[in-house]
Amino acid sequence: MDTDAQHTRPTERDRSPVPSTGRGHRSRSARLGAALAVSALLLSAVHAFVAEPFRIRSDSMADTLGVGDRVLVNKLAYRFGNLPRRGDVVVFDGTGSFDREPSDASDYVKRVVGVGGDRVTCCDERGRIEVNGEPVDERYLHPGDRPSAVPFDVEVPEGRLWVMGDHRSRSRDSRDLLGAPGGGTVPVDRVIGRVDWVVWPAGRWTSLRGRHG
Repeated sequence: MDTDAQHTRPTERDRSPVPSTGRGHRSRSARLGAALAVSALLLSAVHAFVAEPFRIRSDSMADTLGVGDRVLVNKLAYRFGNLPRRGDVVVFDGTGSFDREPSDASDYVKRVVGVGGDRVTCCDERGRIEVNGEPVDERYLHPGDRPSAVPFDVEVPEGRLWVMGDHRSRSRDSRDLLGAPGGGTVPVDRVIGRVDWVVWPAGRWTSLRGRHG
């Protein structure tokens, strides 16, 4: 679309003695109202099915995500047969896993460390988490944090995820719920979407797609 404004010669004022009935004004108002209604519907559809903004409320994902960051969650990432992958940062509804009862703050953001069928263990002789016997290169960990101070050996059930925060010493995640129903894992169908962008504040604007694991 041409972004330059096109300057046109003003038309001569109508000198007709017939008074205006105001129909043109009402017609323009109706068109404007219809356009606003369509825009609102489109925004609602985008919010519901395509992308949704979230505000980060804790430092459990620092330094990848900081308190107050606004992120854009891709709600189409796991539609059409696609599933979360190791390294993805996801937002999920913790009802039934992280939270026993529904609440106003039941949405969580964590990183996927293991998917259905994986065996996730901590830790090897060098202190690293292993997935299916292979050490994980966790370059995203908060500086100074160990992969985990809590040892674990978990087989992730099909259709579920083992999730952890990048700031391991400040994150309540799957490790804290080993004895709970589901063993700390999150059902895939509770995942709202994948965090693809930090959109605010301006100085934090970045894409996470190249930083997923």
